Amino acid sequence: MVKETVDVQPAVAEVEHKGILKWIETVGNKLPHPFMLFVYLCGIFIIISVVLAAMNVSVIHPVSGENVAVKSLLSQEGVHWILTNMLTNFTSFPPLGLILAMTLGIGLAEKVGLIQAVLRAMVSNVPKALLAYAVVFIGILGNIASDAAIAVIPVMGAMLFLAVGRHPLAGFAAGVAGWGAGFTANIMIAGTDALISGISTQAVQAISADLVVTPVDNWFFMSVSTFILAILGGWITDKFVEPRLGTYNGNVKMSMEPFTAKEKRALKATGLTALAFIAFLAFLVVPENGFLRDPETGGILSSPFIKGIIPIILIFFILTSVVYGKVVGVIKSSADVPAFMTDMIKSMASFIVLVFVIAQFVAFFNWTNLSVVLAVNGSEFLESINLTGFPAIILFILFVSLMNLFITSGSAMWSMLAPVFIPMFMLIGYNPAFVQVAYRIADSSTNMITPMSPYLPLILAYYQQYKKDAGIGTYFSTMIPYALSFLIVWVIMLFIWFTLGLPLGPGVTAK
Repeated sequence: MVKETVDVQPAVAEVEHKGILKWIETVGNKLPHPFMLFVYLCGIFIIISVVLAAMNVSVIHPVSGENVAVKSLLSQEGVHWILTNMLTNFTSFPPLGLILAMTLGIGLAEKVGLIQAVLRAMVSNVPKALLAYAVVFIGILGNIASDAAIAVIPVMGAMLFLAVGRHPLAGFAAGVAGWGAGFTANIMIAGTDALISGISTQAVQAISADLVVTPVDNWFFMSVSTFILAILGGWITDKFVEPRLGTYNGNVKMSMEPFTAKEKRALKATGLTALAFIAFLAFLVVPENGFLRDPETGGILSSPFIKGIIPIILIFFILTSVVYGKVVGVIKSSADVPAFMTDMIKSMASFIVLVFVIAQFVAFFNWTNLSVVLAVNGSEFLESINLTGFPAIILFILFVSLMNLFITSGSAMWSMLAPVFIPMFMLIGYNPAFVQVAYRIADSSTNMITPMSPYLPLILAYYQQYKKDAGIGTYFSTMIPYALSFLIVWVIMLFIWFTLGLPLGPGVTAK
């Protein structure tokens, strides 16, 4: 049984730390409230767009060949665009619907006690010393569900840590690290592999019309990365992140009492329901002519199953939660289901408010074409210095890592960079799959420390449940050790692959 108690002590008894991370936390937390911060950034960005547009700054798009100029947000066109698209920017912001939909399902599962029960069962089978490693590993594997994982895995990581008496924010950070920094790593072929390789193949055509980059060309490297990053992430959590957080003394505690007979029956019924649901999904997906396969190609990666993974997960949570709630006696009537969902959505109010202004900022950045200008100018600079050998790959990785702080869509950035860098590196002897894996390393490592992440408001909202005075500085100072460590270790791994000529995927090496 999960018991909630109220503790009048501060939520966190922090350990005093000095150094760069403490400085980042202190400076970051002195920034205005995130909502006002992005309001100010929007204002600054408007001024920048006016200045650059007046200077006629422009570039040639590497894919379309068209001249792309910076557009002013204070021009007649810009003001009209702001006024007519403000609501659309908000309502069409990709994470908004995803997070709210997932909150309905996860919230119901939490309210009826299903999540707590499953976590208690999991904790009993996972040694406390291996918990951090398990959370990071699950976080990395979670990218098979794409963006849906950010709404599930960090929260479960926090609750798992809380259940064994550890700091919940350490578990939360481990989940974010696995999902964010390890985003393109996996032991399974995911939609990301198909998307990225498709863009690479298009770029390859400039050099060789017969060469194709397939979704499995980075499989070996990314499979090994999954285990290396899980070990590294777990170690960082145990040795650096959790000690720095201090002792958690919050008002929510989980006690590991034995399951009652009713809870055991409820878990058994829920497990059978989950198995039946998965079996039904397999029936719709596994056969070559499966109902949820791509109707044109018969494949899975581009199928309605993958594209509709969020609704599928939502249905799964609702179905299993209702079964558990009915058997355990928490759900007494059908009216209880929407009531539980409503309670959980109320907790997302601050997230919704923050999303409104962040959506405007991201839309401003894209509409003004500054993202394209930054990417193209950076690419031209790297070409101009004419580096060769592995140092050129390192510089490319550092450049992409920096760009990832401003352009959060990995596929959009690769669409701009691949036509420039794949032919460039191919001409000095590199396999395009090697260039692609270098890009994936850089794109993943800094995912969780970009202020432009569309998931930043969600992360902060969850973070503040355990530390009410947490700000952007608190979060970034917690995640920077993961980002830098993952980047450094990944570069070392890539150098080993390069030096020893190890295969990145079936029949694919660096050269």
